[in-house]
Amino acid sequence: MIVLLLAGALVVLLILLALAERVLKTRARARRLQSMSDRLVAAAARVDEQQEKRRTQARASAALTSVMPAIKRPPLSLPGVEPLGAARPEPAGERPGQAARPPAPAGEHATPAGERHG
Repeated sequence: MIVLLLAGALVVLLILLALAERVLKTRARARRLQSMSDRLVAAAARVDEQQEKRRTQARASAALTSVMPAIKRPPLSLPGVEPLGAARPEPAGERPGQAARPPAPAGEHATPAGERHG
């Protein structure tokens, strides 16, 4: 009879130990989940703050370009790149709209006056 009583007590003790372990694991898991949740909330708050800062900068930039419309236009020339078309400066001594040389007559090549071959 005592052996059965000791065996029963041992079984109950093992069950209690298993339940205690389960409770401890559940508590540890709950703490980890709470910690992750707190970090997630903090990260979301940082992202919201960054987004608000970007929106503020975008509004300030839009306000600046509405005051200074030249910022919206492309540059007239870029360093190291030839200007295109109308942006090209006129050579000195010529009036705007005047051609650099008169066009050569049809069938002849344009050559300086002293170098004509006959």
